[in-house]
Amino acid sequence: MPPSFLSHVLLLMGAGFLVANVRILVDVARNFRMRSRALLTWPSPVPRYYGLFLGMAALLGVVLLVKLFYLRWPPTAVFGEAMMLVYYGYLVPLSIRIGRGFYEDGVWMDQGFLPYHKIGGLRWREGEPLTLLLVPRMKQVARSLVVPTQFYGETRRLLRDKIARHDIDFWGKSLDLGAHDERDDA
Repeated sequence: MPPSFLSHVLLLMGAGFLVANVRILVDVARNFRMRSRALLTWPSPVPRYYGLFLGMAALLGVVLLVKLFYLRWPPTAVFGEAMMLVYYGYLVPLSIRIGRGFYEDGVWMDQGFLPYHKIGGLRWREGEPLTLLLVPRMKQVARSLVVPTQFYGETRRLLRDKIARHDIDFWGKSLDLGAHDERDDA
């Protein structure tokens, strides 16, 4: 396998990780602005393979140092490894600090932020763990928010209030005769 092929693969991987890094940075910046408007939040759970992420970051740091200072490669030749190091070593730990839960403008889940006006449906999946499923309007895939049991009652109350104020509005249901109280969906 020629070395140019491997450098092209690492460059392509670096471009992919650059996109992921920018997405996480946008989420972190958005959360930094919204932090003061938190209504009910809790810490994010640590990812399943978090130790592996940190180990990969340490290994990538060593590889980066060897390539830059021992082999004297130019910085452009280690772009892929640098983007992976930023992702695993800095941005994943930073994204874990984003509080999951409810803000004035919407809900923050592991899959990102969903404004209240874009919620088309919700359902509880009671069990272990307790999970709130939120269906974005005009989409077929539900997003999930794991709710710690100590926040269950407060979460239901907050959802009922948001539905009563029409921040969350379930419009577009077939045959809506007005007999159903939407707050019961919370």
